[in-house]
Amino acid sequence: MEGATVTTAARVSRVRILVGRLWHDLAYVMPGLPLAVVSFVVLLTLTTVSLATVVVWVGAVLMPLALAVASRFAGLSRRRLRAWGVSMPPARYRPVGSGPLGTLRLLTDSRRWLDFVFESVVALPLRFLTFVVAVAWAGVALGGLTFWIWALVMPEAASGWPHLLGSVLIGVPQGGWGAYLLDSGINLVLGALALLALPTVVRGLAVADALVTSAMLGGDVEQDRGEVPGDGARLPAVSATAWAWVGASFTGAALLAVEWPVLVIVYGLNPALAMVLAAGQSAALVLAVRWAWPAIGLSTLSALGTMVATSEVATDSSAPWPWPVPALVGYCLLVALIGLRHRWFWAAVAWTAGAAATVVAFLVVGEVPDAGLANGIVLLAVSGGLALLGALGRLWTRNTDRAEEAERLGAEEAQRRRDLEERNRIARELHDVVAHSMSVINVQASTARYRKPGMSQDVQQEFDDIAASSRQALEEMRALLSILRNDHDAPTAPAPRLGDIPELVEATRASGAAITYAGTGPDVPPTAGLTVYRVVQEALSNALRHAPGATIDVTTAVGNGVVAVSVVNAAPKGRREPAPGSGLGLAGIRERVTALGGTVSAGPTAHGGFAVEAAVPLAGADTDGA
Repeated sequence: MEGATVTTAARVSRVRILVGRLWHDLAYVMPGLPLAVVSFVVLLTLTTVSLATVVVWVGAVLMPLALAVASRFAGLSRRRLRAWGVSMPPARYRPVGSGPLGTLRLLTDSRRWLDFVFESVVALPLRFLTFVVAVAWAGVALGGLTFWIWALVMPEAASGWPHLLGSVLIGVPQGGWGAYLLDSGINLVLGALALLALPTVVRGLAVADALVTSAMLGGDVEQDRGEVPGDGARLPAVSATAWAWVGASFTGAALLAVEWPVLVIVYGLNPALAMVLAAGQSAALVLAVRWAWPAIGLSTLSALGTMVATSEVATDSSAPWPWPVPALVGYCLLVALIGLRHRWFWAAVAWTAGAAATVVAFLVVGEVPDAGLANGIVLLAVSGGLALLGALGRLWTRNTDRAEEAERLGAEEAQRRRDLEERNRIARELHDVVAHSMSVINVQASTARYRKPGMSQDVQQEFDDIAASSRQALEEMRALLSILRNDHDAPTAPAPRLGDIPELVEATRASGAAITYAGTGPDVPPTAGLTVYRVVQEALSNALRHAPGATIDVTTAVGNGVVAVSVVNAAPKGRREPAPGSGLGLAGIRERVTALGGTVSAGPTAHGGFAVEAAVPLAGADTDGA
């Protein structure tokens, strides 16, 4: 019974999380369209008036105003993204001076122009699509679930309503309550499926909107691995390839929307055939972003099919042939994209394929009309020029990237040189000040028995312990100085391990502290052993500073793949003032342990003392140590 209750509670919690995410995504997607409509209308009005009045210099003031307004709308879009959960860097604009000339500097800010293009061109179709899909999907879900209610008030209900879904799909005769029940059941199932898929669909729409928005408004945006956008994570960085995918997809969809009706209305093709031919050329444009030869092959086949299908109509009319205008534009864009994205060889192949398709079309028809010859010459000239421009653009981009890479490497090398100089300066300071002082302490403690004869045995042992501790500190200081003075891992003395903790405890007891130690288990990997040693060392030092005279209990245990460490001190005795500390010791412990995937807890105990407990995993230590 208890297990069933826990399972039910877990399911209710998951449902709440799912509903919360759905509401969060809807709150991002739904307001997007009204805001896009407002920004489009305002910016279109300002742009139109500025272009119309540019001859009287009024437009010179209105266009910077349009850019400033576009930046305001873009700022609102960025705030919506941050509220949804995307981490975006703030936009950086060029400073604007005072007076009319300062206002005109807005026209030279590329960041503001990107804001303007997004808010006036991209935002409206993008958010219209996401809004319509979200509303339509929710409508399908709601309509299917409530079909059994609103179907009763439809005209000709029950007694003979037409075009029943069940009648169409299964062939049940129309009319009657049986058909009503069948339709209600089918719509109920479809509505339930749509409702179950609604969170995923809305999340996909929100992510798509956020990707495009962050690409144009956000610059470099990163995403933590394993997290979901909208839950405090970051979206992936948008590179030039991502821009190419977005641009090719948008252009392909626009070409499909134009070429399909042109082939049907102007050339009289069957709508299904026209859709296949137009979709082939649009899909080829998208494929060209990654794969050259499939894009060239698909585009050539679609172009040949279009030429053959439109040959009879085109030869009897003045319609462009063998390349309809949308097909010609699409093929030229394809050649330019291939030139930009692939080696020049593929751009030449694409241009040759277009020329060959034109020649084949002329041979199939058997005649070369004057308009057709001009059409082919235009294709070859324009596509050839775009292929050359694309290849040159790719070469220029590669050279620019190499120059930027060389500049970045040079800057990194200069920074490494500055860091090494700074480390050498710190090493000199440590050597001249700290190491010198430790050497003096070591010499004084080692020679105390000779300089001060007659000391008791306990006092001599105290000075010997001070000398041993100072020698160990000097050895660690030399290793640290060696690391600071070199830009690579320097050889150091053997690092402390778990087996060295008893010596550490014994050396600390020399200060007069009452310390008990209990350690069990075998030795552990070096990295885990060093981490445990440092935890105990810092915890003991912390106890000696802040709780002088208190008893300290140290425990280490190995088991279940971890090393459990516990250092607990009692409440301090007397009214002695604790030594001041920097507070960095516990932070260092946490950094060491969490770097291996462990956990640390530190805080006061119920009896006025202080406890430091840590769990250091052995698996992470093996990996790091390797």
